[in-house]
Amino acid sequence: MDLIELDGAAGEGGGQILRTALSLSMITGQPFRIVDIRAGRSRPGLLRQHLVAVQAAARICGASVEDVAVGARTLTFVPGAIRGGNHAFAIGSAGSATLVLQTVLPALLFAGEASQVTVTGGTHNAMAPPSHFLARAYGRVLAAMGAEVEFALRCFGFYPAGGGELVATVQPCAGLRPLALTERGARLRGYAESFVAGVPASVAARELACIGKGMGWREAQLCCHRLPAEVGPGNVLLITLEHEHVTEVFAGFGEKIVRAETVAYRTLDCVRRYLASGAAVSEYLADQIMLLMALAGAGSFTTDVMSSHARTNAEVIARFLPVRFEIVPVGVAYLVRVMSSRR
Repeated sequence: MDLIELDGAAGEGGGQILRTALSLSMITGQPFRIVDIRAGRSRPGLLRQHLVAVQAAARICGASVEDVAVGARTLTFVPGAIRGGNHAFAIGSAGSATLVLQTVLPALLFAGEASQVTVTGGTHNAMAPPSHFLARAYGRVLAAMGAEVEFALRCFGFYPAGGGELVATVQPCAGLRPLALTERGARLRGYAESFVAGVPASVAARELACIGKGMGWREAQLCCHRLPAEVGPGNVLLITLEHEHVTEVFAGFGEKIVRAETVAYRTLDCVRRYLASGAAVSEYLADQIMLLMALAGAGSFTTDVMSSHARTNAEVIARFLPVRFEIVPVGVAYLVRVMSSRR
């Protein structure tokens, strides 16, 4: 089988190129070589979370992989057969456990037996989906497409300490069903949560007060969760919107020099943009479900933002699967259709 050649500097030049290639190489059996890994980032090459994603994928499918280490900028990956069962991977830093998990999860849907994957590291990091996003938003799309996946957060992991633990239980899937996700439907439920660990509870109270005022929500929709101090220091603000057809989760992360109100207002801006667009899914969920719909061979969704990250992801997916993505502006949103490219 021909080796697929990928340029890690293409498009937005981030780690998603590598993660998508690993997932689809495992599923399709197609080997690939990637150069200039994460060339578009301030620290190019593999970080700990990317290295562990490579190691996890290699172990699950018995791949042949050249020696790689943190900082490596090239990789050749030759997959074998996907193996289910119990797997555990430790990042050893606050690197994102959710991104490692999302790399191997699609492949485990096609294993011959059930799987349980445990990843330790960061569970709530800026620039990565928090574990609640996987369970509520991504997990709901998986279920709608016929997959049986359960997520369990056993321990929070914040930057820089890490130490979180996330577990996914994956049942074999005969095949993902195409999904049309073009309307979100009526709002069923909306609520905000602020989690604090080793941080004053007043931080959470201030964040939630801003969200309550901005969204017009009652006190019952605003929840403060105090975590054990040893888990921190850390703070994450989550806004969850449950609609008839989709659930969205928006996250803001506390920082030492950033006021609680600023964290809340930034998160609110993302929520308001999504609501005003009329789209079914937000920027980040759109990016995550593209691979799932491509595996189904068809599907569609509307999104408030079609980022460079998502467009690059579409290009990588099309290198492994016989699909193409049609992206059409619709007002202030975008309609994305996944279509067969077979002639």
